Amino acid sequence: MSRIKEFNLPDLGEGLTEGEILSWLVKVGDTIELNQPIVEVETAKAAVEIPAKWGGVVTRIFHEAGVVVEVGKPIIAIDTDPTAGPATPSPDEGETEAGLIGGPAPGGRTAVLVGYGPKTTTAKRRPRSGTATAPATATTPPPPPAATAAVVAAPEMPAPVAPAPVVQPAAPAAVPPAAVPPAAVSPAAGSPAAGSPTAGRTGPVLAKPPVRKLARDLGVDLAGVNGTGPLGSVTRDDVQLAASRPEPQTETAPATVPAAPAAVFDASREQRIPIKGVRKLTAENMVASAFSAPHVTEFLTVDVTRSMKALEKLKSRPEFAETRVSPLLLVAKAVLLAAKRHPMVNSTWSGATGEIIVKDYVNLGIAAATERGLIVPNVKDAGRLTLGELAEALNTLVRVAKSGRTPPSDMTGGTLSITNVGVFGIDTGTPILPPGESAILAFGAIRPMPWVHKDKIKVRQVTTLGLSFDHRIIDGELGSKFLRDVGAFLTDPEAALLSWT
Repeated sequence: MSRIKEFNLPDLGEGLTEGEILSWLVKVGDTIELNQPIVEVETAKAAVEIPAKWGGVVTRIFHEAGVVVEVGKPIIAIDTDPTAGPATPSPDEGETEAGLIGGPAPGGRTAVLVGYGPKTTTAKRRPRSGTATAPATATTPPPPPAATAAVVAAPEMPAPVAPAPVVQPAAPAAVPPAAVPPAAVSPAAGSPAAGSPTAGRTGPVLAKPPVRKLARDLGVDLAGVNGTGPLGSVTRDDVQLAASRPEPQTETAPATVPAAPAAVFDASREQRIPIKGVRKLTAENMVASAFSAPHVTEFLTVDVTRSMKALEKLKSRPEFAETRVSPLLLVAKAVLLAAKRHPMVNSTWSGATGEIIVKDYVNLGIAAATERGLIVPNVKDAGRLTLGELAEALNTLVRVAKSGRTPPSDMTGGTLSITNVGVFGIDTGTPILPPGESAILAFGAIRPMPWVHKDKIKVRQVTTLGLSFDHRIIDGELGSKFLRDVGAFLTDPEAALLSWT
């Protein structure tokens, strides 16, 4: 078995098919250890660091940062025994080994896959050890067929009867250039004109799969792109440059009335952002959710003055001295207690089995805005956590999400979610359900507002809640009761904690 091992991009969870290489943590020639992080990859879930499967020396990196790689494709080669001397080059680094497809075969032929014909190039036969091979000259005539047959035949076997000579068709006489009519040398219809970027190109366009995908996304025909890469291959810069060029204008008949000059905008003033990774998956999930689950949204404006006072008391307690306490903590606790009182809110519609799956545990999702897009990691079995444990779990979840290091395990299995739009100064919204969940609560900004309190108008701390739910599972009565209980908790959290738990 070869000591040079190729490490393929693994499936990082839930059927992911590709990932973008964000950055390499090692380079060619580095000595690495088993399980050492070697590359950072962004998938449709999040950005993760992949550890090395073997220890050794990095001999090759197949893809640079920014390239999208399919799961199962090699990304790095590692020499697992670097002390054993120089490694034998792999087939793609040197000459193809004899007997393999594409390598030399007996008789000076080229080994090919059966049924696919020989290669057009001549295979070079390796010289036997201990013998000198005289260089062939162009003037040496090939041996006659009879002589070749005699050499191939074994000496102790009777010479086989030479087959009848095959009559070769006469080659057509070369026509001198002067005799070729002008029409014969004119360019064919659809072929590039002389001096165009593709005038000297023959055969298929050389481009890597990510470049071809980029060309499809931008609507660029690779046949008309001038390749500046190795062997004339088309690079990403070539495609982007071609996309920025204005489309050629076709000649049209002059209009009788001159049209007003249209505003011309340079493509350099436009920004094209590839739809990939987290943003791509989020878009697919939101479209699937919006058009599969019938959404209903209800709103409730509540006085949370007592909740804000309760937060100040929590901050002064020793057990919360080193923990960040925010209004989101009380909202999360309100949702968990209300879900315990109304279990159907924490359920999933299963069209495949024709069932509503009611869950006795709450994996509480918290929507987080990151540089790569919106993600909804969740706190596993949040209903079993104490208030202090819940505060620490929420802080860790948000901190890791903003750093872009959320593991795929935290992105799956959510049952009920909260989106805190209040941190952006928004009063509330109509959130879309994460796939597989039946309810999501939007928590708006807390503002000082005039409020009727004990029959008097006073300035109170007020917020607005928005609850979106799947109307196949949750009807208006159930959704209203759930939202009412969340509001009642936030209106007087101390009383709710004493009576509900």
